[in-house]
Amino acid sequence: MIERYTLQRMAKIWEEQNKFHKWLEIEVAICEAYAELSLIPQEDLTVIQEKANFDISRINEIEKRTKHDVVAFIESVSECVGPSSKYIHMGITSSDILDTSFSCLLNEASDILIQDTIAFMGVLKENAYTYKNTPMIGRTHGIHAEPITFGLKMAHFYDEMRRNLERLKAAKERVSYGAISGAVGTFAHAQPSIEEYVCKKMGLKPVPVSTQIIPRDYYAEFFTTLAIIGSSIEKMSLEIRNLQRTEVGEAEEFFQKGQTGSSAMPHKRNPIASENLCGLARLLRGYAVAALENIPLWHERDISHSSVERVIAPDATILLDYMLERIKNMYKNLHVYPDKMQKNMDISKGLYHSEAVLLSLIKKGLARQEAYKITQRVAMKCYENNLDFKAEVKKDDEIRSYLSEAEIEGTMSNEHYFRYVDTIFGRVFKETKQEAGGLEV
Repeated sequence: MIERYTLQRMAKIWEEQNKFHKWLEIEVAICEAYAELSLIPQEDLTVIQEKANFDISRINEIEKRTKHDVVAFIESVSECVGPSSKYIHMGITSSDILDTSFSCLLNEASDILIQDTIAFMGVLKENAYTYKNTPMIGRTHGIHAEPITFGLKMAHFYDEMRRNLERLKAAKERVSYGAISGAVGTFAHAQPSIEEYVCKKMGLKPVPVSTQIIPRDYYAEFFTTLAIIGSSIEKMSLEIRNLQRTEVGEAEEFFQKGQTGSSAMPHKRNPIASENLCGLARLLRGYAVAALENIPLWHERDISHSSVERVIAPDATILLDYMLERIKNMYKNLHVYPDKMQKNMDISKGLYHSEAVLLSLIKKGLARQEAYKITQRVAMKCYENNLDFKAEVKKDDEIRSYLSEAEIEGTMSNEHYFRYVDTIFGRVFKETKQEAGGLEV
């Protein structure tokens, strides 16, 4: 189960209290920047710094009249400040506050998602080393191919999440921009130094050029990154769904005592967590599409993006926070069945050695097409009649004219499938500390 606090930490970022607090920080910072330019008397700045506050119920009450949330907010703050409030929101526009605070909130959300990703990578790494040498059949098109190890599968997932961690850090950097540039971004009534001061104080960089808003491609990249991570989670969840199928049975989700799989069939142990995650990934991709559609706006701005972002920002970040926590717990408590993996490998009675036989014949001087034809003839005979591949290879006169029994035995060994596992692990898990931002995973 996912602890309630786990989701609350992300949800708190999007609560009105935190949002309005960010707005207030930005408005006060703007006043401080003006005061440094001697455009606001120091005594008025002191009053603003000491008295600036807001009341959410009052904001909601005012908004019923103004139909404008930022105006309602400014009125509430002004009521707290008094006459010195005439300097609040001077020379700027609502989007300066909304977009700069939006970037701040996405930064906070990014930090949590980065922590989530690193924690999940830690579980994948532990699983990779635990099952590093646990053989299983590799599958292409859902059909038995050649052997791999379950640890290699985990290492593959780890490396994908490492790339997602890089993407997430880059996405955080992409949205770390603010804009205090006025009605159409020309700094007509608030010079660029105001923006520079505010952005520095809020931990952001000034966007090089804005209109009335920060261009929405900045944010579209962020939400697209969340969708990519969601799709990776779906991929790793889909793998468990497939491995848990009755006909496969190589791994399954933890099933606690007293849990119910089906209301009708008491024997069922369904992969509900992985199915849930596969479904939720669709939502993240939908949010990414919505963010992409926010990029084209009328002229210097319209308001069509605003309603979208009020939904997708909290929803997407809370959702991915939940998904990362749930898949971490799923893989941490995963039941793995090496004996069933071995049993499934044996189903084809050695057919997965067909490429090894093919290559051995080529090394003896046969043309590739001829070697393929010979090997496939024996392989299809075994496939269609459920025969042992090694035994049939040894009995085949054409193959035996090229390969001795000892050579066939050597060809049919499993060792060569795993001889570079250590090499692959060395590639995947090198420089872990640097890649995880200094945290050991």
